[in-house]
Amino acid sequence: MPVLARRELAFLNQWAQRSPRKPLVIRGARQVGKSTLVRQFAIAANLSLVEINFERSPEFQLAFAGNDPDRILVALRLLTGKKITAGHTLLFLDEIQAAPQALAALRYFYEEVPALHVVAAGSLLEFTLADTSHSMPVGRIEYLHLGPLQFEDFLVAMQAAPLAQHLQDMTLADIRKQTLPRPVHEKYLQLLKQFWITGGMPEAVATYADTRDFAEVARILHGIVATYRDDFNKYTSGSTRKLLPLVFDQLPAMVGRKFQYAQISRDYRAAELDLALQQLCLARVTTKVQHTAANGVPLGAEANPRYFKILCLDIGVMCAALKLHVLDLDKDDLSMVNKGALAEQFIGQHLLYLKPPYETPALFYWVREAKSAAAEMDYVLASGQQVVPLEIKAGTTGTLKSLHQFLKEKNRQFAVRFNADIPSLLHDAKKLTDGVAIDYDLLSLPLYMVGQLQRLLHEYHDSRRSAS
Repeated sequence: MPVLARRELAFLNQWAQRSPRKPLVIRGARQVGKSTLVRQFAIAANLSLVEINFERSPEFQLAFAGNDPDRILVALRLLTGKKITAGHTLLFLDEIQAAPQALAALRYFYEEVPALHVVAAGSLLEFTLADTSHSMPVGRIEYLHLGPLQFEDFLVAMQAAPLAQHLQDMTLADIRKQTLPRPVHEKYLQLLKQFWITGGMPEAVATYADTRDFAEVARILHGIVATYRDDFNKYTSGSTRKLLPLVFDQLPAMVGRKFQYAQISRDYRAAELDLALQQLCLARVTTKVQHTAANGVPLGAEANPRYFKILCLDIGVMCAALKLHVLDLDKDDLSMVNKGALAEQFIGQHLLYLKPPYETPALFYWVREAKSAAAEMDYVLASGQQVVPLEIKAGTTGTLKSLHQFLKEKNRQFAVRFNADIPSLLHDAKKLTDGVAIDYDLLSLPLYMVGQLQRLLHEYHDSRRSAS
């Protein structure tokens, strides 16, 4: 299996060089590659790895009975038979949710042994963090939120690193001049279709990079889904347990539209189904996209928890659940049944992790439900103090009616569109049907450039400030 390069390795390198350095806690769903990332980092940083898995070896929990780091380290040395030396060892506490006392002890490692590299991770860690009965080392640890691999990571795994680098080097000046050759654009779209089927789960990507066999990828993805199902018994009980599979199975078909509990089942109350959904969100196998009024930042200040959409963890898992194959994606150039949902899922799972890894992932959309003037923006982002609307199209065509309505209502002069066309940056001035004039810049990016959005937004706003 090929070794996968991830952008988060750069963040780990920065963390390792800080002084003082807090213990790092990696948060993410099962199978997104938390343990593998830590092992890769230990090798890259030339640190001796001492790995403890509290699920496989629960006896190690006893070493954390007290809060004295020196005594804890002595016990760990005796139990593992390995030296643990500050500055030379990476102590990795895996599945730490099975040992809450170890999580609480991290504060003392920060206060008394700050030179020791300590990383913790856990697939169901969110349940422990949400449990107020546990003592948490607030202010004594930092987080790394880890999701599936990004499209650029996939390109590198597919031995197309120059294509990944080309995306990272593309500037707004290049986009204005539309310098991207059409054959290169078509190559990116071909790889994008492959990514939609494999997704960003590390095992699926590594398998496809090694075999180029989508049947093997399907086997891996169905195994991941089975693993999630096996976890249901670990984090819930009672009536909620039987509802988890019901909600879980419906999620892939509900991406891209307003979530309604009646579409899951009319046999259960919304409150019961919501509890099951909340459990799946804590396990990070799904994410709520919250509705916001989008009048300003922070977007969460105007979020309405009653209205939301959902995302699956990964587009590959979603396609496997929908029984889609790459041949389906080839039928009509990304225009197909579920096309909008797939494009929205792909963009959404990237947007969640565009910001620095220490920031908690969150995503918002905007909708106005009116009989004669309904409008919806697939996503809205905060870029500095600016609110940026995002429109997503699976193909190369489509109207921008909702986008124009948003720009008018919120008095904004900049928007982003994702579609299957080559990148461009255009200025548009027009009158709407109600006679109101709008004047704005539209950054139109191909779907595969979502990973570059944050960088390009900074470049755009910097250029506007320089011009003024």
